[in-house]
Amino acid sequence: MNVCVEGNVLKELLGLLSLEKIEENIYRGQSQDLGYGNVFGGQVLGQSLSAASRTLSKEMAAHSLHGYFMRPGDATRPIVYEVDRIRDGRSFATRRVKAVQKGRAIFSMSASFHKGEEGFSHQDPMPDIQGPEGLESELDMVKRLSEYIPAKIREKLLCKKPIEIRLVNPVNPFDPKPKPPEKYIWFRAIDKIPDDAAIHRYMLAYASDFQLVTTALYPHGKTFWSPDMQVASLDHAIWFHRDFRMDDWLLHVMRSPSASSGRGLSIGAIYTRDGMLVANVAQEGLLRHLE
Repeated sequence: MNVCVEGNVLKELLGLLSLEKIEENIYRGQSQDLGYGNVFGGQVLGQSLSAASRTLSKEMAAHSLHGYFMRPGDATRPIVYEVDRIRDGRSFATRRVKAVQKGRAIFSMSASFHKGEEGFSHQDPMPDIQGPEGLESELDMVKRLSEYIPAKIREKLLCKKPIEIRLVNPVNPFDPKPKPPEKYIWFRAIDKIPDDAAIHRYMLAYASDFQLVTTALYPHGKTFWSPDMQVASLDHAIWFHRDFRMDDWLLHVMRSPSASSGRGLSIGAIYTRDGMLVANVAQEGLLRHLE
């Protein structure tokens, strides 16, 4: 049976993140099954930011968010997003979002929005990293290694994706070797996205969860697929610095400064193709080694 969604997968993702308004400050989003049973963390991040953005004018752009994953989401059920309008100021606004399934919170997020103004500007330079041309895509890597992927999720992983990912320094997920905790990926939407900055921000929130937490496993020769590992996101933060487009190539520079007590911290910097720093990301994940 073909489990892939037919048609425009990017349009499907945009629809997934746009949400349905069911009451004032309450929205409902459908869930996406990527093959793992649980809801992908980036989906909840993107939908939460989308819900918060729906309560503000377009001139107020998200500049930061901080979220906590509390329970795994069920990919077969929709998620209800409750938005609390904490503050509306002249130049800043604050929103709190609770994601609910089966009457219980699975995720909570606080987000701040800024009207935008002129000010000082500086940034860390983008590292000298190979461009996306000629790199193997994540989908092509999955096809190459498909015989090692459990049959029950293989078809899902072989489906066309709305966001293309190309890994600069990949590891073999089924035969990893220890290496420094640094990872570089290029990513972009596979087609044009509407000219709405809010859409590009919540699309980036969705994509920011790809590959990040497992950076902390690089020095230990483990991956998400290692049978003796339990890996899950615990919290996630994003700071948006400058406007960008998700349908142009973006480079995510990831590193892990620490792992301890069954947790690993990964931080990221996201750059445009021409070297402009547009966002920073931080995530702590559960890295539980099963004896």
